[in-house]
Amino acid sequence: MARETIKAEITGNVWKIVAQVDQDLAEQETILIMESMKMEVPVLAPVKGKLKELLVKEGQDVSEGQDLAILET
Repeated sequence: MARETIKAEITGNVWKIVAQVDQDLAEQETILIMESMKMEVPVLAPVKGKLKELLVKEGQDVSEGQDLAILET
């Protein structure tokens, strides 16, 4: 099985984690929601797979390009 690293597309704050480790995710299903400049930005699974690891916590500040999660496809 292949692993895909989900990266932050923006600089912001991890507002809410929606998915749980070992959860099966559909393509475009929300993994977490980031907050940036008072806007909520969902981070979506790019492909169908299983969430293997979350690399951030709620309330954590993240930079653009930072690893957020690992998805096993």
